[in-house]
Amino acid sequence: MKRIIPIIMICMAVFGSATAQTTVAGASAQDVRMAKNGDYISVDMLLDLQNLEVGTNRAVLLTPVIKNGNDSVELVSVGIYGRNRYIYYTRNKGMITGEEEMSYKASEKPQQISYNTVIPYKEWMEGSSLVLNRKDYGCCSDILANADGMLVDKYRTPITEYAPVLLYVHPKAEEQKARSLSGTAYVDFPVNITEIRPQYRNNVAELGKIQNTIDSVNNDKDITIQKVSIKGFASPEGSYALNERLAKGRTASLEKYVQELYNFEKGVIATSYEPEDWAGLRKYVENSSLENKDAILAIIDGNDTPDRKDWTIKTKYNNDYQHLLAYCYPALRHSDYKIDYVIREFTSIDEIKEIMSTSPHKLSLEEFHRLAQEYEAGSEEFNNVFETAVKMYPKDEIANLNAANAAMERKDLVSAEKYLAKAGNTAQAVYARGNLAAMQRNFTAAAELFRQAQQAGINEAAAALEQIDEIQ
Repeated sequence: MKRIIPIIMICMAVFGSATAQTTVAGASAQDVRMAKNGDYISVDMLLDLQNLEVGTNRAVLLTPVIKNGNDSVELVSVGIYGRNRYIYYTRNKGMITGEEEMSYKASEKPQQISYNTVIPYKEWMEGSSLVLNRKDYGCCSDILANADGMLVDKYRTPITEYAPVLLYVHPKAEEQKARSLSGTAYVDFPVNITEIRPQYRNNVAELGKIQNTIDSVNNDKDITIQKVSIKGFASPEGSYALNERLAKGRTASLEKYVQELYNFEKGVIATSYEPEDWAGLRKYVENSSLENKDAILAIIDGNDTPDRKDWTIKTKYNNDYQHLLAYCYPALRHSDYKIDYVIREFTSIDEIKEIMSTSPHKLSLEEFHRLAQEYEAGSEEFNNVFETAVKMYPKDEIANLNAANAAMERKDLVSAEKYLAKAGNTAQAVYARGNLAAMQRNFTAAAELFRQAQQAGINEAAAALEQIDEIQ
């Protein structure tokens, strides 16, 4: 057992446990407090000695002791000495416990002593007990009696800051990591021509869009292209029959162009066409400031044939029609394309690490989560995994929930709030919002969210409610 020399008393902002009056054979203690602040713990009490009787050849030593299992530390002792014992110790080797002891002759002892001391805090002191030990000494320093009185049972540091228990959700593994890329190309054709001329107008750039999109996945050993979809559109001017022929023929020409570039297996390329892009025209008009906007929208939404609609707009609202011919119709002659592909599964953690650093878009959320388990929660690497995952899956609720938890782990409450706005309304998301509210010290909102989460089956919510109750 170690004895601690007292250090200067400092002000403690947080108070610990207190007990009613405790009596140990004539000596009593009241207003007992243990309080932790930073790296130190203080012990304060009022010792009442008015009923303590000490014979002339006796000495009584009162020592507060902090103990927890095999760990213990003795605090500064209070020694009360009968006349002969006092003379003996002062003339010879000093008081029983040394210079730091608070020593009194029995005939001069105060009725009460305001006791306080501060010592370095050790982790084992959490859950410890504080006892008042009384030892009676006779001649030759023989111990005649030894007794303890409980002052504080199982000291617990009061909670001042909410410490969340964060629940990360493990996403389900995908049976197949199916992904897609899509875009729009505005391939130009001479009037009434369906054959592609790569060097015509801006076709080098427009055809390059399609080629670059396909190349981005076709040259990757981890990716298999399953389908290339092409849909061609024509604009509404001219006859519907002509536009149908142009849309169909130009789509077939684009299919042939792509097939000659890549030599895909039969069935990989799928095509369709729409003779006139009335949906695109309607969207443009709706967002425009055309003089006769509402009337043109009514014609578009009407039941006339496409040719009749086009003729009506042209004859009734020719100025607006000329504007559409110049600024809208060229964009309605386009080809939409989509590449469907699958990414292979990554099973090795080392491989997942490498992929995350080079091509994180290839990882599934489940693979990101597996990698995160390799790091300590709250570490830079751990947080980076979830931050990267939510960048790859910005609309996914689980990705946002886990990113919010990682943000709370590092006490970035602004980011946590942003992610939780997109985390959905699962029980885990409700519980996470409770954690955020508690960390923001909005305990009323936190309590309501925790109660909701508890009703939804989140067991951790009960402890969270107890924690905020204790803080308040």
